[in-house]
Amino acid sequence: MYGLVNRAIQDMVCDRFDEATWDEIKQKAQVLDEQFLILEAYPDDLTHRLVKSASEVLGLSSAEIMQAFGEYWVKFTATAGYQEILDMAGDTLPEFLENLDDLHIRIGVQFPKLRPPSFECTEVAPDAIELHYRSTREGFAPMVVGLVKGLGDRFETAVEIAHTQSREAGFEHDIFRIEYRSEKIVNDS
Repeated sequence: MYGLVNRAIQDMVCDRFDEATWDEIKQKAQVLDEQFLILEAYPDDLTHRLVKSASEVLGLSSAEIMQAFGEYWVKFTATAGYQEILDMAGDTLPEFLENLDDLHIRIGVQFPKLRPPSFECTEVAPDAIELHYRSTREGFAPMVVGLVKGLGDRFETAVEIAHTQSREAGFEHDIFRIEYRSEKIVNDS
């Protein structure tokens, strides 16, 4: 996992709580780094330890932490210098989701050790899609829920998401059903 992810976890905790809470989480996770280097690859175990420690310190489940992180990630990456790449991925929620794999290819230029998940969209109704999520990593499906909610905010789109198939339940990959409708006010004058 790249330092960008760990830095975003740190920023989320500091933004929503404070530095002392972050220090407690870091100590509990046995993390010695003062600052995560954004372009440095870190062991996945370090990120899992941070999430587990945040769960214990904050009294939230790991899934709740990951979902909150997914929502935060959308805003964090936009302000961390990736706004232009995000803008190229699409102008609507379904378009953006359809282009997630291409987005990861572009980002991979900067992060050569990137092992991104794969996403595939299937339209199931005029305002509903199934998002197929495949990853070599365990425990990140709740982050997808948060990402979709965060993207809903980004595109001013109301989103309802249901996790309809889970690897944790023995399936080959995760599937999410996403229903959406734009909240943008259209001026007909």
